[in-house]
Amino acid sequence: MPALTAASAAPVGRLAPSPTGALHLGNAWAFLLAWLAARTEGGRVLLRQEDIDPQRCRRVWMEGIERDLAWLGLDWDEGPDKGGPAAPYVQSKCGEFYAAALEALDKRGLVYPCFCTRRELRRSAPRRCRWSWRRGRGLSGNLPPPHRE
Repeated sequence: MPALTAASAAPVGRLAPSPTGALHLGNAWAFLLAWLAARTEGGRVLLRQEDIDPQRCRRVWMEGIERDLAWLGLDWDEGPDKGGPAAPYVQSKCGEFYAAALEALDKRGLVYPCFCTRRELRRSAPRRCRWSWRRGRGLSGNLPPPHRE
């Protein structure tokens, strides 16, 4: 990922649809607003593909989304089809970057893994969210390493 510099301080608009179906009206509206904000201020526009659901994401859906956006007159400067300095623009191709970031955080002692099952988490969750975030707390937050699995 590129570093932020004075040259890149112009606004950046982006749309990151999940290609699991046709372009949703809400996504088109969100992209229009991001596009207008960026273009008005001389910024750039990015299209990113959130293809993290391999069972439902299809290339044909992304092609349709790109076609619909173009039909609406909304263009982008960077994206899966154009490349650019912030590549990759496809979520599933970012695994190495995320793994390196996770490793760096882990080395600093800033990773708090949870080994609970979804069922255990559902049962332990309060009925209402109280917005009380406690780092390192929870069902498995305080387990010593040998017991984390």
